[in-house]
Amino acid sequence: MPAIAYFGPSGTFTEMALDRLLIENPWLTSDGDLDRISANSPGAALALVRDGQASYGCVPIESSIEGSVPATLDALIKGTRLQIFAETVLDIAFTLAAREAMPPGDIKTIGAYPVAAAQVRETLAARFPDAQVVTSASNAAAAKDAADGVVDAAVTTPVAARLHDLHDIAAGIVDSDDANTRFVLVGRPGKVPARTGQDRTSVTLDLPNVPGSLMSAMYEFASRGIDLTRIESRPRRTGGFYFNLDVVGHLDDPPIAEALGALYRRAPALHFLGSWPSARPNGTPPPRHAASDRWLESIRQGLEP
Repeated sequence: MPAIAYFGPSGTFTEMALDRLLIENPWLTSDGDLDRISANSPGAALALVRDGQASYGCVPIESSIEGSVPATLDALIKGTRLQIFAETVLDIAFTLAAREAMPPGDIKTIGAYPVAAAQVRETLAARFPDAQVVTSASNAAAAKDAADGVVDAAVTTPVAARLHDLHDIAAGIVDSDDANTRFVLVGRPGKVPARTGQDRTSVTLDLPNVPGSLMSAMYEFASRGIDLTRIESRPRRTGGFYFNLDVVGHLDDPPIAEALGALYRRAPALHFLGSWPSARPNGTPPPRHAASDRWLESIRQGLEP
């Protein structure tokens, strides 16, 4: 049976995102159900896709509070090419849970996945000022750490708290009321999803290590009216940096195609990570070329513009 990998274990927000992706993309199960394979990191989930053990992987890629998820960005670029086919966004709020009810002053250690800890840092400092935050491998692993007595309490998901029979100390913990995390569905390269008019395109650039190379690359987007929504540098193991960026639009939008073609000609390496429907409005779509195309055709035919 085909399988889909996800950053687990069971009870994480990533598994919740996977549930939503399966509902929002019925083509995933058009040939039958998919087995689920839990992986202990985003990189491990994508490795299962690369080696063929899973058809797709579901991993977090961006937090509205902390920005991009470095483990996912690095795993996407380091290895054989993978492609993003879909995304979903979850509004995020955490539960602080423990084996039994206890007053806040008795909580001395709190287990939390680093991305989660960053999203509740201010709340924990205000409500549990004497507690030390201890790193857990995932949101679900934090719940297990609390259940096993490794920590007094855990920043976790409501699902994981129930799975480990924990008592809710505080619900809806988050520093920002509009906190959310974006998750992507990743597979081996395939046909690009159809343009919807509300799309996102992502690429990674390996640019020459010379002054002005990044500015020149960005000009290819700016000069065509393309909305750049994210750019992030990541270190290469061999030294230097590569740049991962998202733009509003689809490969079938002429300005996007033109910009990527120009970058392909100038960059030592251009890695196309995909064009897919955006889960939420994410900026200004690229300009349409219909009027200019009609003008060009008119002068080709010798007609009055």
